[in-house]
Amino acid sequence: MAAVIVAAPSVYADTLTTALSQTYNANPTLNAMRAQLRATDENVPQALSGYRPVLTGSAYAGPSYTRGRTSPLTPVGSQTLWSRGVALTIEQPIFRGFRTQNSVKQAESGVLAGREILRSTEQDVLLDAVAAYTNVIYQQAIVGLRQQNIAFLREQQRAAADRLKVGEGTRTDLAQTDAALSQGQTAYDVAVADLNSANATYVQIIGVAPKNLQTPPVNTRLLPKSAEAAVAAGQSRHPAIRAASYNIDTAAFNVKVIEGQLLPTVSLQGQLAQNDDPSQIGGWNSSATVTANLTVPIYEGGVVYSQTRQAKETLGQYRIQLDVSRDQVRAAAVSAFGQLQAARASITSAQEQIRASQLALEGVIEEQKVGQRTTLDVLNQQQSLLQARETLILAQRAQVVASYTLLSTTGALSAQNLSLKVQTYQPKQHYEAVRDKWIGLRTPDGR
Repeated sequence: MAAVIVAAPSVYADTLTTALSQTYNANPTLNAMRAQLRATDENVPQALSGYRPVLTGSAYAGPSYTRGRTSPLTPVGSQTLWSRGVALTIEQPIFRGFRTQNSVKQAESGVLAGREILRSTEQDVLLDAVAAYTNVIYQQAIVGLRQQNIAFLREQQRAAADRLKVGEGTRTDLAQTDAALSQGQTAYDVAVADLNSANATYVQIIGVAPKNLQTPPVNTRLLPKSAEAAVAAGQSRHPAIRAASYNIDTAAFNVKVIEGQLLPTVSLQGQLAQNDDPSQIGGWNSSATVTANLTVPIYEGGVVYSQTRQAKETLGQYRIQLDVSRDQVRAAAVSAFGQLQAARASITSAQEQIRASQLALEGVIEEQKVGQRTTLDVLNQQQSLLQARETLILAQRAQVVASYTLLSTTGALSAQNLSLKVQTYQPKQHYEAVRDKWIGLRTPDGR
């Protein structure tokens, strides 16, 4: 007989709400996506740097060797002089072909798209947690049912052996119970293996081992009342659609940024310099210059034109992707609503099947006692009852998963809507902390 693997962590998630809270706080996939969004935030201050001056310092020092003579009658002479100096240069962009403005808008659109991608990841991770949680409960119930089945089959085996001893049974009856018991034991071992796998998945997603899980209720408060309502809600607020829309804005601004490379640029440059004059003892000179620079691109080998055409094709791709996202969300909403309806119908059907199978099994057992039924009839009816009970458990799990799946297709599967007891992650806090930073190597959290 296989053994169930049970870990002993320090923290347990007993209810679905606490499991989802644990997932929201500790899931590595979700935390990695938050870090990715924080990195995306830095694109905005990088784009804003195009408005700011660039300050550089430079210094030089080194010998220069000369050798020669001033006329054919003078001897050849040589001289080694040491030159050195320092300079401070500041350059302030004035006009960059609207590239700075469009780069900032492009970066801001990228941040908004990243936030929606984070929302989508949050939905996916929470939905995975629901699936993992309910799968453990389902597998635990299957193991329990198959344990009960083994106990029933052992009782049938004992009864068949007793009947054989008193001459009321046959070896065929005993062989049938032996075969059924062996099959039941195999089914139990498979169920235990599936439970161990479900436990491992639970730890991977939620971060702690399952213990004392409680069957979650079906939350119908947030669910749409019809497939049409689910589709309408998903089209207006699903993060995948919103992210695709922001990606279009990002690609459109990218086209303008590239086209800006074909426009003139204007900058103002100032320089302070201090140089030693090696030709005179103690000689030096200082200078201060201010210049306005105008650069007009004429032809750059065609690379900018190609990049512009490429960016326009990418923009077209994102526009098509928006339509794809809308179609995917629409299909997912209709499918999830149908799965929820089917699960509810399956629960009702399975409950009726269990009631009928239970009565039929009791009747077959009574009929067997008076010789009107065989051992095989009892075994077959027991398997029908077992299958009906497993079908009910599966349908109950499907109902819970389908309800949360439907919620995710409407874009409403979030910590806030589920009233999770967590500190909700606020992407704006990091964004506002770094947007106008002019200097500094440390991240807002001190790294």
